[in-house]
Amino acid sequence: MGLVTWSVGVLFLSTLLLCSADVHHYEFFVRESNFKKMCNTSTLLVVNNSYPGPEIRVHRGDTVFVNVHNRGKYGFTIHWHGVKQPRNPWFDGPEFITQCPIRPRTNFTYKIILSEEIGTLWWHAHSDWTRGSVHGAIVILPAENETYPFPTPDGEQTIILESWYNGNFKKIIDKALAAGTPPPQPDAYAINGHLGDTYGCPTDTIFRMEVDYEKTYLLRIINAAMNEQQFFTIMNHTLTVVAVDASYIRRFKSDYILISPGQTMDVLVSANQNAGQYYMATRPFSDSDVPPVDFITTGIFQYTNFVGGSNASLITLPAMNNTDAMLNFISRIRNTNVTQNPPINVPVDTDINRRVFITLAVNDLPCKNSKCVVSDGFAASLNNVSFVYPHIDVLQAYYRNIRGVFAETFPFLPPEFYDFTGNLTGVVSAVEVGTRAICVNYGDAVEIVLQSTQMGAGGSHPIHLHGYSFYWVGAGFGNFNGETDPSTYNLVDPPLMNTIDVPGTGWVAIRFFANNPGVWYMHCHFERHTSWGMSTVLIVRNGSTIETSIRPRPSTMPRCHRT
Repeated sequence: MGLVTWSVGVLFLSTLLLCSADVHHYEFFVRESNFKKMCNTSTLLVVNNSYPGPEIRVHRGDTVFVNVHNRGKYGFTIHWHGVKQPRNPWFDGPEFITQCPIRPRTNFTYKIILSEEIGTLWWHAHSDWTRGSVHGAIVILPAENETYPFPTPDGEQTIILESWYNGNFKKIIDKALAAGTPPPQPDAYAINGHLGDTYGCPTDTIFRMEVDYEKTYLLRIINAAMNEQQFFTIMNHTLTVVAVDASYIRRFKSDYILISPGQTMDVLVSANQNAGQYYMATRPFSDSDVPPVDFITTGIFQYTNFVGGSNASLITLPAMNNTDAMLNFISRIRNTNVTQNPPINVPVDTDINRRVFITLAVNDLPCKNSKCVVSDGFAASLNNVSFVYPHIDVLQAYYRNIRGVFAETFPFLPPEFYDFTGNLTGVVSAVEVGTRAICVNYGDAVEIVLQSTQMGAGGSHPIHLHGYSFYWVGAGFGNFNGETDPSTYNLVDPPLMNTIDVPGTGWVAIRFFANNPGVWYMHCHFERHTSWGMSTVLIVRNGSTIETSIRPRPSTMPRCHRT
């Protein structure tokens, strides 16, 4: 019954969108360029010589073609984060999951099929750490026959929060993986590529947003940081959160937001204070035993025609380890039953026919590289399986039935149960390396419980699932209890997300109908954890009709080195 309701709702929404859908074309030229920040010059791989990269601006339901020209020195791919790509995994983008890299001196055109997404998403490279400098916004405006579910703002501004390194992102992670050591902390954080006025270099620039008195602005906020959740605020102004991960939510007001890597938020702010310059500011949040560097990065919210200074001492943000501030914010995120959202259709208990319980951990593995400086290097795992990228993409292997590339044997339960969030003295969990996938049937109602552990330094994990928005139905601290915790689930108005943060000493539960056939990556959006193997693949098998099956493989897919 639930899947039928969902199908009717999406069919109705799709019919409206097709009436005015448009086609857009973009050209991305990806090459290395020099950028001077912190009184240093760094060489970054960027798109169209811009950091951050160009904005894709479309309407809901449109189709976008992006021709990506690789003018760099190594292969990479692009992912369209949060775009579901119905039946179209070929253009989703993660390297060695749905495609092989775009080789130097070649190009590849992506076809991006938008459906019910609305608001703000983003695109980024999905190879090594190149997303640190290869990223940009996707702005999805209402369709021509739609309105916002709030008064139309007077203006808007995209705000991308970033990690800045005085060096090349790919070289940084390559060196760390070869040595078996953790990658370094960032040298700064950035707002739209600007470091602000807190790092001491007189030539650093600060981002300025000019506003008119008594006007209301829509902020499209993206956390593109490599490994850091971020608090964000505008001093003396109230923020009204209206959407998360390209889905409208019940509006609520806050002095700050908390946004995890991969997430997007749409926020309204009114310029209703005395004319002046007000700091906008960001700093990390962490509940890990090994926190990120606690830098505050600034921008300016500037009223038109005002000339004057701002006082850094006026910046107030929650402390980096303020878990109460984190909980106070995320607990208010709820779905909203507006016509611009698809009808709420949460799989109920009697629908669920596929349950997966996954533990998240940071582990050790022997470092066998000749450049190792330690005996044990870092690994990360889901259910004690540390993911290994194959030599050809999983999607091609699945579609063509090529054996030996991956196994449909990801464990649906952890291999052993212990006090995941407690004292781990004496607990030794063996880690297996491999390419193992979760396989479900088309139409299955899926529940996944994600459980943090204290393995490694503990801490939160922002988990992103490609190809889907899922309902965030539950969360709690301690070890998940399958008998009692489901009674606390919110099945009435859970938000639709594509990236969910699993608290460092707790769990979250998500549910969705497996209605998008294909091969879809699921991974931690802390890049160091993905580099160490905290990921897996969700394979949704074809349904019984053409309309419920993967689209044919395009002939233009980049070739893998061994094929």
